[in-house]
Amino acid sequence: MRPRVKRNTWLIVLIVFLVLVVIYSGFRIVEPIVFPADREEGTSIRSRVIVRNGMEYYPRQDITVLLMMGIDQSGPAQNSGSYNNAGAADMLAVAVFDETNESYTVLTINRDTITEMPVLGPGGRPAGTATQQLALAHTYGSGLEDSAENTRNAVSMLLYDIPIDYYLAMRTDAIGIFNDAVGGVTVTVTDDFSAVDPTIPMGQVKLKGLQAVRYVQSRSGVGDQLNRSRMKRQEQYMQGFVESMRAADGGWELKAYSDAESYLVTDCSQKAMSNMLSRYSDYTFDGTLTLSGRSVQGETFMEFYPDEEALDAMVVDLFYAPIK
Repeated sequence: MRPRVKRNTWLIVLIVFLVLVVIYSGFRIVEPIVFPADREEGTSIRSRVIVRNGMEYYPRQDITVLLMMGIDQSGPAQNSGSYNNAGAADMLAVAVFDETNESYTVLTINRDTITEMPVLGPGGRPAGTATQQLALAHTYGSGLEDSAENTRNAVSMLLYDIPIDYYLAMRTDAIGIFNDAVGGVTVTVTDDFSAVDPTIPMGQVKLKGLQAVRYVQSRSGVGDQLNRSRMKRQEQYMQGFVESMRAADGGWELKAYSDAESYLVTDCSQKAMSNMLSRYSDYTFDGTLTLSGRSVQGETFMEFYPDEEALDAMVVDLFYAPIK
């Protein structure tokens, strides 16, 4: 038996819940303070001192960065047998654990963000870059670690090459597993789901299994089909989930993780998990941030273009410290 299973498992479950919270908890928008961007053309800010408003900043060494991905694909995580796959990263969030202030912040990233990303070709070899929706970074590779790594690299590039320590990718089935592990989640349905799932009537419903997945994931054929309406449902769902989690019998998290493990892909080792639990379990949650920007209808898909000044400010605020 692996050592400290309960502690390691509990941290993984906490991280998975953080993924769920990020995807389905209302996406609180916190506008960053904008610093004028004066980056040198073509120069990475990973390891050099940068200057903003006459003040020098250096990369922080007291943070741990975790990338969380929600993969829009059902079934256990498995090799696609090719150098590409159909699993887009529909949710992307970066958790930043601040070891000096003993707190953590979550930065959500719009899956429609148009950005330059690495491309993998035959044999999984690097094949240059492409500019497209960030969610598609995960479709390069086999759908396992190589796809998660490619997504990590894409997110790092978007955030001006900040290092990302760990990643966790979760497929949609895990939502239903954790939903049922807490005995189901009660919500008040105000949109018509009859075209998507006739077992989800209007009014108060305790969601089970696939109902939970459809409730938080569906947009087409539901209500006005707008993303903001789906986000409201997701927020309501997470509020209900937290209530069910608090009322659930102890020990449910161990079985939930065991059942969900095949739907998760992560590079966080047992030792790293244990260390993270020891350090971060009592940290204060400082809130959720999201980038400001504009969404436009592209030829085929929605496209999101982040505000470059806001993005620069966010990176400086989260990943840099002033030189005093």
